[in-house]
Amino acid sequence: MMETRWAYMVHLFAWAGPILLLQLGLVVHHYRERSGAVLRAVIPPALVVGTYLAVADHLAIRVGIWNFGEGRHLGVYVAGVPLEEILFFLLTSLMVSLGLTLFTALLSRREARVP
Repeated sequence: MMETRWAYMVHLFAWAGPILLLQLGLVVHHYRERSGAVLRAVIPPALVVGTYLAVADHLAIRVGIWNFGEGRHLGVYVAGVPLEEILFFLLTSLMVSLGLTLFTALLSRREARVP
């Protein structure tokens, strides 16, 4: 499987999947009934940043700064950027946004305990 065009996608989800599931579980656990609102506040900025990074990647590919080896991704492109690369930017941005949300939750719990 790692020598096929699915290699990038398999690595991407093996790397990001467990972290995202853990983060989502912790957000839902901590915020309980407000978790939907929190996720609606967190996801759009992650999508904006991920899209910005994908556009920057598109420009870098277009001017020849880098490219991707043939046969290691599905061959699906959006504006000249491999689908897996776009997913990488979106998932990474989402992990950062969820991480900041959890860090904020941790700080608020800590402040609530300080007399």
